Amino acid sequence: MRRNRQLAVTLAIVAAAAASLLAAFFIGSGALVWTTLSERERAVLADVLGPRLPLLLMVAIFAVGAAVISVQPVFRRWIAAPSRLLERARVLLTTDATPELTGGRGAAAVQGLAHVINELARQRDQLKRDIAQEVARASRGVEQERNRLAALMSELTQSVVVCNLDGRVLLYNNRARMQFRALSEAPTLAGGAELIGLGRSIYSVFDRRLVAHALESVQQRLQRGEASPTAQFVTTTRAGQLLRAQMTPVRGVAAEEAQAEPDSAPITGFVLLLENITLDYERESGRERLLHDLTEGSRGSLANLQAAVEMLEDDNLDPAMRERFRRVAREEAQAMSRRINELAAQSAHALITRWPLEEMLGTDFVQAAQRRIEASTGVRIVAADVDGMLWLKLDSFSLLQTLAYLAQRLRDELDLKTLTLRLAMGEAGRARLDLVWTGRAVSTETVMSWEMDPMSIGDEMSSLTVRDVVQRHGGEFWFERDRVRHQGFFRFLLPLASNVGTRIETDTAFTRAGSRPEYYDFDLFATSESSRALDERRLAELVYTVFDTETTGLDPAAGDEIIQIGAARLVNGKLLRNECFEQLVDPKRSISQASIPIHGITPDMVAGKPTIDEVLPAFHSYARETVLVAHNAAFDMRYLQLKEERVGLRFDQPVLDTLLLSAVVHPNQESHRLEDVAERFGVTLIGRHTALGDAMVTAEVFLKLIPLLAERGIVTLGQAREASQKTYFARLKY
Repeated sequence: MRRNRQLAVTLAIVAAAAASLLAAFFIGSGALVWTTLSERERAVLADVLGPRLPLLLMVAIFAVGAAVISVQPVFRRWIAAPSRLLERARVLLTTDATPELTGGRGAAAVQGLAHVINELARQRDQLKRDIAQEVARASRGVEQERNRLAALMSELTQSVVVCNLDGRVLLYNNRARMQFRALSEAPTLAGGAELIGLGRSIYSVFDRRLVAHALESVQQRLQRGEASPTAQFVTTTRAGQLLRAQMTPVRGVAAEEAQAEPDSAPITGFVLLLENITLDYERESGRERLLHDLTEGSRGSLANLQAAVEMLEDDNLDPAMRERFRRVAREEAQAMSRRINELAAQSAHALITRWPLEEMLGTDFVQAAQRRIEASTGVRIVAADVDGMLWLKLDSFSLLQTLAYLAQRLRDELDLKTLTLRLAMGEAGRARLDLVWTGRAVSTETVMSWEMDPMSIGDEMSSLTVRDVVQRHGGEFWFERDRVRHQGFFRFLLPLASNVGTRIETDTAFTRAGSRPEYYDFDLFATSESSRALDERRLAELVYTVFDTETTGLDPAAGDEIIQIGAARLVNGKLLRNECFEQLVDPKRSISQASIPIHGITPDMVAGKPTIDEVLPAFHSYARETVLVAHNAAFDMRYLQLKEERVGLRFDQPVLDTLLLSAVVHPNQESHRLEDVAERFGVTLIGRHTALGDAMVTAEVFLKLIPLLAERGIVTLGQAREASQKTYFARLKY
């Protein structure tokens, strides 16, 4: 690119100043001589110079022009060269880049200054290497523990995901990555990268309310004195998979540093152990349903067959009756055969009849129900006659929804302000949970309609009914009236957990016996979600998707199309090279012959690949909740925006352009091409003019730009966007 306009303006100002000084010198000298002449001498001089005034003016103009020309080398040597040297020296100061500085066309002093800076930079780098060696020797033990952790995580057969309290992923193992690839709606495109990654939200897979409920259950157990409680829940994903998750809290160290009780340390995050149980559950449910249908459906047929056989054994049976019983035997045998064939052909897709359940202390569940119902319906809940020793086996999330739904219906229909929850041991080894009210009763027909309607609590909707939830627990549900007390209640019979008598004592004794081993001593939980607006967030705190596109040509308005998208993610100042997005795209049109030597993508390479209608939604999910970064972003964003309406998506997140940011921090540099910016920062060019290769280089450049922006007081996203908009290059449109 051409010399920056700011440099040209500075040169013009210097030249104008030189011309003005020269003109002032000539005018002042002439005026001084004029004052020393007599009237006669002035008249003679006027007669001599008057006819020659145009010639004198030309000489003056020539002199001014010569002065301006003579200023340019001085400007280059003493102003432009030091300015460029200053910008490149700042790169050495704030980054790890080690380019050799030169004085350019500067004076000898500037050349000498560049040599001194290079020597100081070499000494600094040597000191850094010496310090790094000392740190490496001192931290070998820590590194060994980290390697053990990495080896342990990679070898685990379970999927492990570690999150902070905001649900942001801080750590995950390779098994989890494979698991999420199977859960992805577009596994061949994004490979699950749109679901899991450092800094991503776990709530893209799990319902936020479900995780919050499990975390609340863990906190209740901590308050009760359990040192390492867990919670378990089962959920379905958007892709229709059934996941079982076990949650374990991660405790902070603030309380220990303050010499307080370790149990008082706050929860700073949680670990999820994930298991995909879809196939296992479908097989088990199918087998049990098949066995049930065979036994129940065949009982009548077997009874008829037995009766027919007994009658046929009677030798005195007349021929007509004998033939009749033979027909009964044939029909029942055919009915049993037909039933078996029909059951064998059915698919095991219904997951309602039996659901994986979690074990939960009954008092914890009642407390959770109190908070949930009061928060969602405004109805006051009183706990009465709650057996504190009962452990339940249930899907607490769906059962809480059921209780809140029934409380809301009672409030709306009977204008009730207070309800009571009772929990006690019931018949047949099951727990009895009652939702009780005093006052008017409801009809049986009304209760039946409530039982069959899909549940809704405020703005929350569920496809399940009360009957579905009861069936899920293998329990029972009915409505009763206590006419003496003028009360009505809904009663649930729920399954009990095993070993209910010793569970609390066993858990507590085990966890008190010793603390959890530490596999690392670095803090994974330093970051937390900020409530400030995104523009007020510091650049170093944000999560970025750095991307690039390769296209059939350079004119999106004329019909050129994307043929490749590549992207990488930046989290906490780190480039995540293992969480990349790279996909060739079939443009459904020809590729410009002039562009093929640049990106190396031929028509054969994209033929049969997914179209942009398939790729763009996957990329949109990959870039969700991040700031987009690109070099010359206006070009790439134009291609995305032209497709938004067709695919029904919108890229509305903030965008940063490394070309504009380079112009902000280095206004005196002649070029801001990606290659030149990378060279200034000492970034190695790998895979240039491939989408992923350029995205990687852009990400490295962006990381180098952040400290340089901070030097200029640009530390937030809003400040970076505002500074970018003021540059000359921001005027480019596509």
